[in-house]
Amino acid sequence: MGKKVYIKTYGCQMNVYDSGRMLDILKPRGFEPVASADGADLVILNTCHIREKASEKVYSDIGRIRRAEKPAAGTPVIAVAGCVGQAEGAEIMRRAPSVELVFGPQTYHRLPDFLKTVERQRAAGKRARVFDGDFPVEEKFDQLPKIHQAAGASAFLTIQEGCDKFCTFCVVPYTRGAEFSRPVDAIESEAQELAAMGVCDITLLGQNVSGYHGAGEKGDAFGLGALIRRLAEIPGLERIRYTTSHPRDMDDDLIAVHTEVPQCMPYLHLPVQSGSDRILAEMNRGHSADQYRDFIGRLRSARPDIALSSDFIVGFPGESDDDFQATMQLVRDIGFSQAYSFKYSPRPGTPAAERKDQIPDSVRSERLAELQAELNRQQLEFNMAAVGRTMPVLLDRPGNRPGQLVGRSPYMQAVHVGFPGAGNMEEPTHPDIDAAARSPYSDRIGRLMMVEIMSAGPNSLEGRPADHFSETAA
Repeated sequence: MGKKVYIKTYGCQMNVYDSGRMLDILKPRGFEPVASADGADLVILNTCHIREKASEKVYSDIGRIRRAEKPAAGTPVIAVAGCVGQAEGAEIMRRAPSVELVFGPQTYHRLPDFLKTVERQRAAGKRARVFDGDFPVEEKFDQLPKIHQAAGASAFLTIQEGCDKFCTFCVVPYTRGAEFSRPVDAIESEAQELAAMGVCDITLLGQNVSGYHGAGEKGDAFGLGALIRRLAEIPGLERIRYTTSHPRDMDDDLIAVHTEVPQCMPYLHLPVQSGSDRILAEMNRGHSADQYRDFIGRLRSARPDIALSSDFIVGFPGESDDDFQATMQLVRDIGFSQAYSFKYSPRPGTPAAERKDQIPDSVRSERLAELQAELNRQQLEFNMAAVGRTMPVLLDRPGNRPGQLVGRSPYMQAVHVGFPGAGNMEEPTHPDIDAAARSPYSDRIGRLMMVEIMSAGPNSLEGRPADHFSETAA
């Protein structure tokens, strides 16, 4: 009987990718994934350190897992992976004795060796204590196995890790290390593996993906634009996206890709964080608000229908009312299809956390509410503009109603597609009925279909198949 592994993934898409690669490492060694920590032989918490109280959430989950142990089933190995493990490994070992294994995001390729060490220490009658916080990023990618199974029609593919920008609010350079770009042939090989498994939609990942500079077979340098062109030649890959980018590294070739490569989707997530030049300088962002506007203007000239997403931090130390209003003006000037906005939260070890001019939480909350009201208005406006259009939707899962499937538009909108004659589309189904079993159209999951958009809400679109269930390329 095989061993059971439960992986809980926190945070960003790169952690989702890393969790999948951990499973690829563990499956040949007899581990099968399960949906709960209860009864698992190995529990891995793949953590994120970006947001406030990230480590406290991890400790809370550790406590729940420990209480859920069943003596008859044995005691699971509890491991903390990812950025919290990297940043706070020694503290986790001290504070949570039930955790026997801690490793950072650059050492999970060593997981089999870690587990052997845990087994040896347990066999000697000891509680295992294993910690590895090295940064062998090149070694990691060299040693990762082939992908064993794709999760569906869409997949993440890490092409770049780490960051050299050192924004004063950010922990990424300390938890993920210096920037590293994978070689072109390794990325191409992994993309071909995914395509062979039926993946037609890939998102290229990096902490600073627009800064990608990988080596080709002859040692020639590839930027992100050249890499996308190369991957677009792979049969079966119909949609390509990339995230997360930095404005300092967006160049003309990348703009040209959005015009020239049909597989490059009309969607860009480009964090700006603030619209105030003073705050941008104190964040060490390396660009001004007008430089951001200029890039967006050039991009929209090349691809007028592109959907834009961004990140915003309000209440950065020293942010005045005028600074905040400059952010609001930038949001109004540009217009976003969606965005992620947060109150500033100090991250230990970063320069901004040491500043004395922290903004009161009440002020941060008030500013966030004002910003989010405008961003939500823009998102609804963008979604409403889709009503009446027909667009290709990649169907990726069953919906919550009979005969309904859910997918993504080229602009990253969630689209709920109702199939005619499949029953009352407004009647919810019983929650214990398997979603795939209740849809007679589940064979269309993983395929692109032309969909007529009938209505829109703040977070999604509603549509129906166009042209008698016709299917299409992206």
